[in-house]
Amino acid sequence: MIWGIFKRDMCHATRNVIAVIVSMGLVVVPALYAWFNIAASWDPYGNTKALKVAVANNDKGYKSDLIPVRVNVGETIISTLHANDQLDWQFVKSDKAIDGVKSGEYYAAIVIPKGFSADMMTLFSPDIKHAQLKYYLNEKINPIAPHITDQGATTVVNTIDKTFAKTIAQVGLDLASSILHYSQSPQMAEYMRNLNGNLTTMADTLSGASQQVTSYSQLLGSANDIVDSTGKLLASATKAGKQAQNALKQGKSGATSLTSAGANVTSSVNTALDQVSGAFDQVAAKVNKAFDAIGKDSDTAASQLATLSEQISSGESLYDTYITSLNHMRESVEQLPDSDSAKQALLEAIDREITLLEAAKGDSQKLAQQLKDASTQVTQDTAAAESSRKEILNRITSAKQSISNVRDDYATNVKPKIDALASTVSTLISQTDSMITQLSGTADGLDDVTGDVGTNVTSIRSTLGAIAKKLDSSAATVKELITKLETDGNAGDGNSDGGDGDNDADSGESDELRALATANASTLSTLISAPVALHRVSVYPIANYGSAMAPFYTILSIWVGAIILCAMLKVTISDREKAHVLGLGDTLPRIAGPSGPGNASRWGLRLDHEYFGRYAIFALLALLQGTLVCLGDTYFLGVQANHALQFLAVGWLAALVFSNIVYTLTVSFGDIGKAVAVVLLVMQVAGSGGTFPIETLPKFFQMLYPFLPFPHAIDAMHAAMAGSYGNEYLLDMVYLALFLIPSLLLGLVLRKPVIRLNNWVSRNLESTKVM
Repeated sequence: MIWGIFKRDMCHATRNVIAVIVSMGLVVVPALYAWFNIAASWDPYGNTKALKVAVANNDKGYKSDLIPVRVNVGETIISTLHANDQLDWQFVKSDKAIDGVKSGEYYAAIVIPKGFSADMMTLFSPDIKHAQLKYYLNEKINPIAPHITDQGATTVVNTIDKTFAKTIAQVGLDLASSILHYSQSPQMAEYMRNLNGNLTTMADTLSGASQQVTSYSQLLGSANDIVDSTGKLLASATKAGKQAQNALKQGKSGATSLTSAGANVTSSVNTALDQVSGAFDQVAAKVNKAFDAIGKDSDTAASQLATLSEQISSGESLYDTYITSLNHMRESVEQLPDSDSAKQALLEAIDREITLLEAAKGDSQKLAQQLKDASTQVTQDTAAAESSRKEILNRITSAKQSISNVRDDYATNVKPKIDALASTVSTLISQTDSMITQLSGTADGLDDVTGDVGTNVTSIRSTLGAIAKKLDSSAATVKELITKLETDGNAGDGNSDGGDGDNDADSGESDELRALATANASTLSTLISAPVALHRVSVYPIANYGSAMAPFYTILSIWVGAIILCAMLKVTISDREKAHVLGLGDTLPRIAGPSGPGNASRWGLRLDHEYFGRYAIFALLALLQGTLVCLGDTYFLGVQANHALQFLAVGWLAALVFSNIVYTLTVSFGDIGKAVAVVLLVMQVAGSGGTFPIETLPKFFQMLYPFLPFPHAIDAMHAAMAGSYGNEYLLDMVYLALFLIPSLLLGLVLRKPVIRLNNWVSRNLESTKVM
């Protein structure tokens, strides 16, 4: 039945010349629709040079003390635009430019104001102004032209920015080059030699200062040892006096109160020596009392003399400690710089002091021996004891004289020398004096004070040590700078012999700086003004704008072809045609009832036979339309098609789907169905994403997008043209084919209940004699 209907339709369509011409027209018209649109939009952005844009320069230029050269950015812009063919630039006066935009002679106009250069140069002043161009645009002439001229205006602004940045960068590079050339001149070499000499002197001075500070620190350590020895000597002498008093059970209890410590270490030493001398006076008194008791109690006197001998002997070690401390001080003084005027005099004074102390020590040793000898004589020979008494008293007087000599020599020779050094170590003397003034008059208090002095001296020595390290570090830094300058100087003169890795690195840096300064300043300034270049990497590249628009116009023309087919061909089959297909003659039997779809079903011509039988010629013509338009795109216009067969397959499938949808709407709802097909066409033109990205469209179209056939057909055609990502092409083809399901469901099943309604609407429209 379907084949029979199709054969009769083909016979009728080719029965005469007019029918053939109309059939050919139905195939060709949609292709012409697509080809004209594609050809017209083949390369619109490549022809923008015909768009007239006026440029007027009113810039007066700028000149300042900072940049003595006159700057006129406006003239630079005009020169640049003369070489630019992006648009048809018209260089006119400002009045004519503005009037030309209003009249439509120019699409846009750019006016450079009078103070443009001056505003740009405010970059170097506290009050920065933003330079502005005046841009006039006639937006009513064409909807696309404003966007193209906007791009031209943006090009002008970018040109200005790059030119300005290039100028500033070139000035900076020229200045750097001049500085480098000057640095290699004889004047700069002489300056560097003088600088190296001064730095060398400074480094030597810092090193000497560090050594002197270290020596003073060591001297303070020796002075601290003397303070400790003095305290021990005082304690020992006082202890000897106390033990003698206890042994003889006479005299006052306790030691003689010591005078408060003086303002410095020298005062402490003098006080110590005075106390030792006083202790010998006490020993002399106890000796006289011991000898006076010989006649009364010789054994007690002998015991007392032996005890005094032991006490004197125990104090000899204190002389050794004192002498050792002076030797330490002498070693510290020897480390002072030879240039120090007080060094030699202080050494000689310390040597005399040591000699006197050794003499005093000898007297003390002899006194102890005589006391020991006397302790044995008093029990044997009373007459000899009196002689020993005189010798002992004479020896005590000699020992006191030795102590007096030590004290006098210390005051006469050592003290002035130490006072001379006090100006150098003023901080130590000040703190020691402050500590000594707080000493009590007792031996125990004096022990505490000497301990505090030792603590403060240790703190000061730590500070001096830190200062010495800092001076050494500064000297090392200056020496390193000298080495650096000498290396750079040799590299600049070309006399460097390589050296170590650091010198090689410095030489490399100098070479790089020299290369930068000797390079083409214009090239470098151009790079600085536009450091980033955009490298476009095309993914699935399209040859031209016409090829990019071809899928949209091709798919659109296939839908338009389907509407034309339904407008020109009948979608219903007459009773006469049904009778011929059934072999019943020219008419159906009267029992068939009113004319309409399905009225011949009792003779075997069902509704689906009528649907597919008449649709066959629609499908054939639609396939011819799709084939012609796709082949014309590829071989006539030269549209890009990397996969030509896939491109043609999209056209065939779109032709079948679109023709079936429009045919079904028409066969189901008559002329109303044709109107619905036109509405769907309009909706898909706006919401298919063929011209603008779907994301830029209103929300309604974004939601509607997946449920329209156009987007899937266009995407499949794009994939056939430029390449497919994964199964993109096949999926779009499947989605497009799925639209046949609702279309066939409507044409074969859902339209049955509305056939009578549709017939009634058709009769009423025909009764108007107009519709």
